[in-house]
Parts: sequence; structure tokens; C-alpha cells
Amino acid sequence: MTRPVGYYVHHQGAGHWQRAVALGHALRALGRPCTLIGTFAGIDTAAAPGPVLDLPDDRLADTFDGRDGAAGRPDAFHYAPLNHPGIRARMGRIAAWAVENDPALMIVDVSCEVALFARLLSVPSLVVRLSGSRTDTPHLEAFRAASRLLAPFPASLDGGDVPEWVRDKTDFAGFLGAEAAPSQPEDGRVVVVFGRGGEGGAFPRLAEAATRVPDREWHVLGPVTGAGTAPSNLHCHGWVGDVRPHLAAAALVIGGAGDGLVTAVAAQGKRFLCLPEARAYGEQEAKAEGLARLGAALVHPGWPEVEAWPSLVARGLALDPARIRALVEPDALARTAASIEALCRG
Repeated sequence: MTRPVGYYVHHQGAGHWQRAVALGHALRALGRPCTLIGTFAGIDTAAAPGPVLDLPDDRLADTFDGRDGAAGRPDAFHYAPLNHPGIRARMGRIAAWAVENDPALMIVDVSCEVALFARLLSVPSLVVRLSGSRTDTPHLEAFRAASRLLAPFPASLDGGDVPEWVRDKTDFAGFLGAEAAPSQPEDGRVVVVFGRGGEGGAFPRLAEAATRVPDREWHVLGPVTGAGTAPSNLHCHGWVGDVRPHLAAAALVIGGAGDGLVTAVAAQGKRFLCLPEARAYGEQEAKAEGLARLGAALVHPGWPEVEAWPSLVARGLALDPARIRALVEPDALARTAASIEALCRG
């Protein structure tokens, strides 16, 4: 019997789930069973490539930021609160699954603690290395414990402060699941996208932006707070499960530097005004800097002042969309799955 892969999925961010599903299906196509492991409350798991191991939540509160703030926490951990029954049950279920299934590999996307736990369980691991400055002790120890590292972005977007041994241990997967979409006619619209992980959009500021650029229809996807009278060219669609059909007609896309949106924009070859949001370790800022360096996006730190919108939209529309489309590797998913299969066999 072929030994399975366990894929631990972090409970924050749609990009983690989408990446896990895409890689899981690619691995199953190679004959390698894949079990998704994580806290999946509020997620439709119907797209999972196989079994799902749902874990108790490990968060202290809804505003959890990944750190427990304990002064006595060991240096190798970001998050290790005491007297938390959810964490005990969580780790117990992971251990029981590993004992029962004898996995060939644990993919960890992402958690320094689970990466170290996999090593303690004597399970080889492939640890996902995200963008940003991740040279703190917990990250470096997780990277050291891993058999290999996986960066879900092209090597050309990697930052400059990565230790050489970390880079040497990294396989660059490109934008996983991004298949270059055929070009479709654009109707000149501006599409603004807000994801689950950020603050969402503020209606008054969106109304100001649309008013300042009245010759464009503005379509807003994702959560928006506040109310008021909308200009006739502003259309708020609320939460949308798949933004890709909405991007097809866009002349310009505006949004953060989250994995899901950047992948979708690159796949469709769209001009991109990137407004990186604050994230731990400067994850979005680092990715945005890489896109700007390659001429693949126009980057502005934070939401622009109202008077800046006409110029920013004009500069965004002047971008060459071929720059960002060139970052898409058609074989990225198959190539990455093949390298994971080789790691399982190795």
C-alpha cells in the first residue's frame, strides 16, 4: 500500500486551502493518497482530494494573531500556550493519524510548531516558506527540521534577507494552480478585491475613488463596511467565492498581495495596482516589492489619498500585462507534485 501524505493547512487564509487542494489532487493523480489536516470550520471541504482530518481550534480568541505572548515560551515556538485543551486534542489527533497511517511525508502550510512536531513523530516534512522576513528563531528551527522547503512563488520574487542555506533547501513552486487563462475582451472596468484576512473595504473611501475616476465602472468584490450613497459607477458585489470570472473583463485590478489574488491576477495577465496589507513578517510587502521590481505591478503602500486616484489608475493602465503573466509557469503544479513524490520515495 502506498504511504499517504499528510497536508497540514493553516486555519487563516484562503490561499493555504486552495494550495492544499490543488497539490493534493496533483499528488493523487500520481497515485499518492493525501489527507488534509487542519481546522476547517466555515470551509466547504467538498473539493478536498481525499480524507479530511478536522482538528479542534487552537486559538485563544477570534482576534488571534499567531502569538501567545507568553514571556516564558521556548525560543523555538511562536505559539505554545499552557492549559489549552484544544491544543492537546489537536496534537493528539495528528499523532494518532501518523501512527495509524505511517505517512511518507507531512506537508506543513504553515506552522513552526507542527513542523517541529512532525520531526518529533519521526515523519519527514516539507515546510512551506512564505514571503517576508522569516529569519526569527522559530522559523529557522522549523526550516532546519524540515527535509525540504517549498516556496509557493517564483524564485524571482524571493526576498534578499534569506540565509543561503534556507534558499538552498527551497524548491520554488511558482504560483501553484495558476493556469494561464486565454485573453478575453476587456470592458475597461476597475475591479477591487478584498480578501477574508484583511480589514475589508470602507464604503466611503470606495465611493470617493469611484467619483474621482468617473469614466470607469468600479466593481468591488469582498467585504465592505459602512454605508452611503453610491455613485452610479460603483458596484459592490460582496463576498465572491471565485474572483476569476470577475477579473476576466477588468482593465485594472486593485487589491492586496495575498497569494490567492496575486495568483489569479498573474494567471489572467491583468494590470495590477497592488496595495499590500500589513501582515506578520512583512509577507505582503515583500511580495509587492518583488512584483514592483519586475515591473509586474504598480505598488502603493496602503489605501491612497483621494486625490491620488486619477494618477494611480492612469499609471496602472499603462502597465504591460505581459510582465505579470510571464511569472506563470504552466507546469508549476505538475512539476511540484513530481518533486514531492520524489521526496516521498527518497
